[in-house]
Amino acid sequence: MRLLNLFLLTLAITHFAMAQQAKPSPGRLPNIIYIYADDLGYGELGCYGQQKIKTPNLDRLAKEGIRFTQHYTGTPVCAPARAMLMTGKHAGHSAIRGNFELGTFRDDEERGQMPLPANEFTVAELLKQRGYATALTGKWGMGMNNTEGTPSKQGFDYYYGYLDQKQAHNLYPSHLWENDRWDTLAQPWQDVHRKLDPATATDADFDSFKGKEYAPSKMTEKALAFIERSKNGPFFLYMPYTIPHVSLQAPDEYVKKYIGQFDEKPYYGEKGYASTKYPLSTYAAMVTFLDDQVGIILDKLRDSGLDGNTIVMFSSDNGATFNGGVNPQFFNSVAGLRGLKMDVYEGGIREPFIARWPGKIKPSRVSDHISAQFDLLATLAELTGQATPPTDGISFLPELLGQTNRQQKHPYLYFEYPEKGGQIAIRMGDWKGVKTDLRKNPANPWQLFNLKTDRGETTDLAAKHPDIVKKLDGIVKKEHQEPANAAWQFVLPVIAASGK
Repeated sequence: MRLLNLFLLTLAITHFAMAQQAKPSPGRLPNIIYIYADDLGYGELGCYGQQKIKTPNLDRLAKEGIRFTQHYTGTPVCAPARAMLMTGKHAGHSAIRGNFELGTFRDDEERGQMPLPANEFTVAELLKQRGYATALTGKWGMGMNNTEGTPSKQGFDYYYGYLDQKQAHNLYPSHLWENDRWDTLAQPWQDVHRKLDPATATDADFDSFKGKEYAPSKMTEKALAFIERSKNGPFFLYMPYTIPHVSLQAPDEYVKKYIGQFDEKPYYGEKGYASTKYPLSTYAAMVTFLDDQVGIILDKLRDSGLDGNTIVMFSSDNGATFNGGVNPQFFNSVAGLRGLKMDVYEGGIREPFIARWPGKIKPSRVSDHISAQFDLLATLAELTGQATPPTDGISFLPELLGQTNRQQKHPYLYFEYPEKGGQIAIRMGDWKGVKTDLRKNPANPWQLFNLKTDRGETTDLAAKHPDIVKKLDGIVKKEHQEPANAAWQFVLPVIAASGK
């Protein structure tokens, strides 16, 4: 009898210990999930003013957490934005500053983009120092499986998704990558950039761009599995989805939610990417599908007892795009801001940013704190009690926690972008300086805007404020370092042309 009682007592203690292990405790390091949209505009969520596209889960995320109104990507295009997010460096220091493409779209010629160098220190490597399990599910864009840039050599224990951004132009790809291995999917490779003839295109032609396995669904599936096996924590899950980046492709059940709501005409591929019979409905469907994935992740956290000990963040890599059948004007995708993807005007670089952490972040807060994605490294260092590595960022953890009295502020944010003619931008308080088309004309003057009174960057005040223009020139001199890739060099001639 005593043995039976001892056995039952041991069993009860074991059960209690396992139950406690699955619950977050006050002193435990928080789990961290960072969800990254692809080409989602500042105004494409309901909580940022969107009227035509439904995003109930992200709206709920904002209602239950904090929504930032002046948060920036590091640069207005995919690969360098991701590099700056991961390494905490702005565009004057980042190892990757543009989409330097290698190989082609074909499976047998897949080579990705310029790899992130091995000596770069990433957010994932920071968190591994504190014992975090780390995973990536989505688009990487900073090196193939056989290079130093592969996620498995940049701090990630597990990854699944696209390594090559060109492959990500098709959301029904022939394969994805899992831990440096090719994962064959249920559809063959196809050229999604082929055009259809408007005179002869049939429903079957449009349907030919669809497949059986939708890559964003696979990303969610792998993310859920990672959460399940890592629920005893702590874990870091980076989820860079490939939507709503074109091609315009979404599951039929999502497209049908919008068909009939918009006056739309078929898109035949004339501006690249896959053709679709319902371009407006498909774009809206992609954003709503992304929103549903956020809901699925939140449900998983709740059902696993992880909700209270997990901080969930959401943002986008750059502003809304202009090609592939997308109509940013119709959806007011950048909420009246100037510019789109590939522009250093506000529409190209100001991003939605939402964070939720029950019990730590007060609900329904709106923050005007000026911040950037390259602040993430410093923020997570403070969050996990580590010394902040060398970074261009400033932790925004105090702002998240409502400790605004101790929140440090950036004296300025620096942006440079070598593509689309060569561009520079600086945000300094309410002032925003912009230079464009610098490769052809290094002497192009600053455009100067007061964002407090002119968020649409319509009125150039540079002639009235030579003192501010002089400060901008000094910042460029201070912040620009020569890039390793000569294709990204354009700033030194600008400094010389300024005569400073």
